[in-house]
Amino acid sequence: MNDLLTAVRAGAHRDVPALVLGLDPAGRKAALAELKELRKEVRGWDWQRQDRIRKALHVAGAGCHTGAAGCATWIGGRDLRGWSRSPYPLILVALGDRDPAWLGDLARRLAAKSLNSEAEFTFIGELARMAGSPIPVTDSIVEGWVERIGTARWHGRSGRTPLIGILRSDPHVAVLAPRLFEMAELPGQVSWYETADSTDHWPGALRTLAEEGVLDRSRLAERCVTRLVRGGKTGDERFFLTVLQQLGITEDEEREHLRDWMGMAADGISVVAGHAQDVLTRLDARGELSTRDLAEASGAVLFRREKKLVRGQLILLGKVLGRDASTAGELLPVVAEAFGNEDVALQERALKLIARHLPAGDAALREELSFAAQQLGPIHREAVTALFGAVDEGDVVEGPYEELLPPVPEPVHLDPAPGSVAEVVEEVSAQLKSRSWQGTTPGALAAAAGTSPFERALDGLVRVARTDRAELTEALREALAGTWYAEHGVDHQPEPAYMTTDHALALVVGSLLGRVSYQSVVEGKSRWTGTGTCAHAALNGVLLARAWEAAGDVATARVPFLLATPTWHTGSLDPAELVERLRTYQRLGITPGPADFSQALLRVRRSGAEEAADAAAALGTPEGDRLAAWIRADEPLVPVLRHGLTSDRPSAGNWWQRSASGVRQVLLATKERPLIEREFPRSFHWLGRPHIPSSRDCYHWGADQSPHWTATLPEDGETLAAWLMPDLLRTADEGPRGSAWCLPRLVEAGGEAGVALHLALAYGLGARHPEDRISAVDALLVLAAQGRLDTVLLGRELGVLVDHDLVKVNRLTDSARTAAATGAYRTVLGVLARVLPTLLAYEKAPRGIGDLLAVAAECAERCGTEGIEPIAGLAATAGRKGSSQTVRQAARLAKTFKE
Repeated sequence: MNDLLTAVRAGAHRDVPALVLGLDPAGRKAALAELKELRKEVRGWDWQRQDRIRKALHVAGAGCHTGAAGCATWIGGRDLRGWSRSPYPLILVALGDRDPAWLGDLARRLAAKSLNSEAEFTFIGELARMAGSPIPVTDSIVEGWVERIGTARWHGRSGRTPLIGILRSDPHVAVLAPRLFEMAELPGQVSWYETADSTDHWPGALRTLAEEGVLDRSRLAERCVTRLVRGGKTGDERFFLTVLQQLGITEDEEREHLRDWMGMAADGISVVAGHAQDVLTRLDARGELSTRDLAEASGAVLFRREKKLVRGQLILLGKVLGRDASTAGELLPVVAEAFGNEDVALQERALKLIARHLPAGDAALREELSFAAQQLGPIHREAVTALFGAVDEGDVVEGPYEELLPPVPEPVHLDPAPGSVAEVVEEVSAQLKSRSWQGTTPGALAAAAGTSPFERALDGLVRVARTDRAELTEALREALAGTWYAEHGVDHQPEPAYMTTDHALALVVGSLLGRVSYQSVVEGKSRWTGTGTCAHAALNGVLLARAWEAAGDVATARVPFLLATPTWHTGSLDPAELVERLRTYQRLGITPGPADFSQALLRVRRSGAEEAADAAAALGTPEGDRLAAWIRADEPLVPVLRHGLTSDRPSAGNWWQRSASGVRQVLLATKERPLIEREFPRSFHWLGRPHIPSSRDCYHWGADQSPHWTATLPEDGETLAAWLMPDLLRTADEGPRGSAWCLPRLVEAGGEAGVALHLALAYGLGARHPEDRISAVDALLVLAAQGRLDTVLLGRELGVLVDHDLVKVNRLTDSARTAAATGAYRTVLGVLARVLPTLLAYEKAPRGIGDLLAVAAECAERCGTEGIEPIAGLAATAGRKGSSQTVRQAARLAKTFKE
């Protein structure tokens, strides 16, 4: 046993298996007790010392366990898994004298854990082989298997090996491949392929295996249908649909799954619903779709937003009605469901279908359809009257139009900072155990929660470290055992470019626990962190400067609390509250930390705070004087310059010229604020310098969003909007997902709502992804509710972006339609009335302008055009020949200006 422990401490992992096999059960039990103590000891070592013995400790502990459950737990221990080369071959040797049943039990226990790498799959497969039992079938095993298959594809000497060849020779394919259809989420490699028509991908390989009898074709098809009905991630749904199409479903299978196709058509993603619609059409052609089932399926499909699906369903209904007039009583009310569709052309198609097939003598049906036609707009009134006569529009209440806007969000007060050891430990551990510095990606979650949890936890650490330092240190050390910063601290200076609130909190905790040396703290506080060429790095540098300062505060218990802790969820700070904090510092004879006080100034609410300014000046301290002067100046952090572009006419030149690099960068520069470099710490100096932002020089795109960016300058939304504009440009242009998260926060920020905020909003309304457009619509409505929205300015900025090919008309239409649906018709019309002249001035109308005109017309019909200037180019467009959507909707909108 002593030889084994000596080998482990020396890191001689290759010697460990033989030493383990040389011990009897009693010796292994005794050695295991020592190994467990050594494992606890190792957790307090630096990472280099840990790394030297980790693999030997891993192998020895696995070999000394006599129970399969304990052995599986030891092997899966996260603190033992820092090796670069797998220790599993050595563990297999150390377990070479075990009973096969024991090895099979160990394999099953490991397979049930989240051990999903190729090395672990191979290890568990070898255990199962040694046990003479089949390989366990779990999601983790399948993920490891898929990874091993992917690796094997690229290990051939002549490039990539065909997937089907690897799967044919794999001994586990018949057992593990079917499990793909039962997993909650597919492994990423399964649904990836180079081109849409590629045959060297998983769906094609599964089809081939089914044709060769390795897999059961009918069973695979059944599972595909089940997964498509169940729904899931878009990528997974496309995979199962592709497999189903590759397998080639039979007529009998189509008939057996009738209800499933109906469900897919109603609720599936667009491509799945389209496939289901095609199947239903084939079933109808074969006489296997009853009128009742068609009516049920159609009612759901006609509520969908995809025009192609709605149009296809109306075509199918028209075929059935033309073939069998007796179905009119059951199908025509379903056709009338399309009257509620937002597309006027689809409404018209449904109305024509009803006019063509409405029985002359069915008064009850006519009355029902007449009632449904009440939801059609004025553009259809003539056709409706010709079909049904004068339609009763119900009890219409005449009166002035009233805009429906959301209530103005009220700032939410932060709860007091945690004041006890238990509260601080709970909040700190909740953040540090699940955050990005440990390898997770909580950006969306953090953006939703804001910076409030971090600010409260940071302030709580400073407070309780001063009053109960020993108890807090011990409690945090126990609660955070196994986390990197609690065990190791930092061995280098953190980079400001990628600083997050989680890194900042961990840095302060590391200092409190003695894992960050006093010398490191001193060097960190004196280091200039405000480096970088973009606002993200500068704002992260401010956060890092505060973190180093707080790390020194908890180590010395110098201050009773932090000055910059916000009052409200936005990050803003009540000036009267800051004055009281400074008064407490004055009474205790404490000098504020430069970074903490500077952040407090940037957060303090300046408008209407003259009384607080007088109170600050009365303190008679340098900080009080600075606060009073800052409030009384009531200036933006830095002025924002206009871009000077216009959208009155389309830019000269063709699309390629307008889309050239440099031309397609509508960004805003900011001027210098000398006060920042004169009175603030060096880490804040970037904020006060002049900047011309670029969409090409930032390396933060695609990273998790950081709510502390907006909480750093919560009273300067215009400045922040200018600095974060490159993110929003790319959201609308190249399409990264999620960058519009900041728009609602910018709208809640203080300061004026000028050109920067309106340009940022314009980018968001034209974002590529629907969730980003929703964020922009939310911000638009809140800005309107605040009375700060300039519809003319926003319309002008949208025109500029469309003219520079940065915003696509169809995306703007979707945002406008969404906003109008909330009842904000006049707001939307005011914006569109300023955008449309730019679009109508093009020699060739942009694609999708007809739909945008339809939204504008709908708004005008609802709210009227009083106060809206006539739209240049509208009359000329409405007077063109033809019956295109653009001409018809232009005429519809022009009519509202005449009434």
